[in-house]
Amino acid sequence: MKQTPSSCTHRFDVLIIGSGLAGQSAALCLADAGLKVGLASKRRLVDSASGWAQGGIAAVLDSTDSVENHIADTLMAGAYLNDPAATRFAVEHASEAIQWLIDRGVPFTREAGRYHLTREGGHSHRRVIHVDDATGAAVQDTLTPQVRNHRNIHVMEHHIVVDLITSSKIGELAFAQKDRCLGAYVLDSQSGDVKTIAAGQTILATGGAGKVYLYTTNPDTSTGDGIAMAWRAGCRIANMEFIQFHPTCLYHPKEKSFLISEAVRGEGGLLKRPDGTRFMDDYDPRAELAPRDIVARAIDAEMKRHGLDCVYLDISHQPAEFIRAHFPTIYERCLQLGIDITKEPIPVVPAAHYTCGGVMIDQHGRTDLPGLYAAGEVTCSGLHGANRLASNSLLECLVYSRAATDMIIANPQPAPKALPHWDESRVTDADEEIVISHNWDELRRFMWDYVGIVRTTKRLLRAQHRIRLLTREIDEFYANFRISHDLLELRNLVQTADLIVQSALRRKESRGLHYSRDYPDTLKRAKNTALRRRS
Repeated sequence: MKQTPSSCTHRFDVLIIGSGLAGQSAALCLADAGLKVGLASKRRLVDSASGWAQGGIAAVLDSTDSVENHIADTLMAGAYLNDPAATRFAVEHASEAIQWLIDRGVPFTREAGRYHLTREGGHSHRRVIHVDDATGAAVQDTLTPQVRNHRNIHVMEHHIVVDLITSSKIGELAFAQKDRCLGAYVLDSQSGDVKTIAAGQTILATGGAGKVYLYTTNPDTSTGDGIAMAWRAGCRIANMEFIQFHPTCLYHPKEKSFLISEAVRGEGGLLKRPDGTRFMDDYDPRAELAPRDIVARAIDAEMKRHGLDCVYLDISHQPAEFIRAHFPTIYERCLQLGIDITKEPIPVVPAAHYTCGGVMIDQHGRTDLPGLYAAGEVTCSGLHGANRLASNSLLECLVYSRAATDMIIANPQPAPKALPHWDESRVTDADEEIVISHNWDELRRFMWDYVGIVRTTKRLLRAQHRIRLLTREIDEFYANFRISHDLLELRNLVQTADLIVQSALRRKESRGLHYSRDYPDTLKRAKNTALRRRS
């Protein structure tokens, strides 16, 4: 890059990267406090994993429940790798986070004059507040217009971050006494221009990395961008081996990633073999209400044992009106595909769903790099441990984005006045874009085959070898050709895949979402897998 100071394309008090619930809630809190906010979204504001969330948000909202119960369920689901302080922090701030959404106008479902609470796998009580079976979409539909219309928020759709700008990368310009995040280089995908954005402080809210796998419930935006760019900037990354596979993704040739909510099992849905017999009682006394890792492994085992393409989730024994009322989105989508869930079971398979590890943060959302915060699925906050409890994800987005914004508001920082512009003087247009799509397909297939629900050291080493070959090829492509949206996502996916495999190879046990045939036992002491980049 050029090392001549020049004016920036944009200057903000805070740059937020990502437009899901963590990003939008942070933007509104900061903007309401009078700060000038830039919000960069890879696609449209509504295109995020948050918008796809069906189940709801976990919080203690009933007198029969308690904070201690919610904490206990979270720790049990997380195989006791959770950070106890982080878990308590999130659970204790849950009700006020829900109240913030209510005050913003989110129309949570009511029944008999009260908010309806459902129960999901791993929960001992009904504590999941929801908007029918499309909670994420309802929250996004409520917040997005408020973000668009806020005078202190500058929305940048179809903008993908190339990399963070840090003081160490620009040498003698400023802040030389200590490395610090100063903003980011951002590609406008529509014009092809790379913008230089300076910010006093930056928040990563980029979500997870489900697209590293062939089958996923995640949107196309979930490519591990924030994890990869934080790693390149020197931040620690932890617990990447814990990839949650949702047990019940719709299995249909016309639908690649439609999630069948956990709440279907919470409201009585039963998992069955093609002959109609149940099998979850053979794996766990909690049966269909066992945590996701147990259910996903059980389904995987049944499919492999019997040579099945899928298993079936049956809620047809419930009244038709009950099903249509509680699961209108799932009912309509399945009906469009010729499946009437009031009369027949739903074909389902496990699919990559949630990244439980990520960028290490403290309870204020701070990363290792001063000036850089993170919130939501991109992080390893300590809440989820070795397996996320259902509906704790949107809760984490809300609680930790608020924690980060409180710290930023209390400690404002000026944005740099001048940063070097992105330098494209020594690159040319790519002559074979097909290489990117081929590498993307190869990565996702071998990650599914070698780093899936059940792992072995031999498979992980095979994946690592393939990743190294891909990395060399992508680095050469990145160095010699103009960047594109697809190239940036592929670069980040391969980096994230490498971190997943590194973490999995380091864990010499089976715990939570990481199950190794070579190390089937769980160690007595739970330890995080924290990776630090060599300088």
